[in-house]
Amino acid sequence: VQLQASGGGLVQAGGFLRLSCATSGGTFSSYIMGWFRQAPGKEREFVARITWHGGNTNYADSVKGRFTISRDNAKNTVSLQMNSLKPEDTAVYYCAAGKTITITPTGYSYWGQGTQVTVSS
Repeated sequence: VQLQASGGGLVQAGGFLRLSCATSGGTFSSYIMGWFRQAPGKEREFVARITWHGGNTNYADSVKGRFTISRDNAKNTVSLQMNSLKPEDTAVYYCAAGKTITITPTGYSYWGQGTQVTVSS
């Protein structure tokens, strides 16, 4: 499975971005999809995940109410709508695909290359 994340950029605090992740090479609907992020000097952390047909989502407390994960199984894509962005959201964001419902990075087998999100104060 190949994943390609896009949509990152530079935005002011309070602004918004929409990340997208296009996948190929597998049966997209059979994968749990997740978003993770990694800031400089920090470990990769969970942001959000969505189950096979979008019926269940889970978010990190730090983004709950501001970020929304969604998927389109017809287009093999997963998205992350990020609103009310804060400087502490600055990180490289990664999409990931796995077979288990988990928020730990080791539970995901396939990873995109990452897209940089920078939020200025």
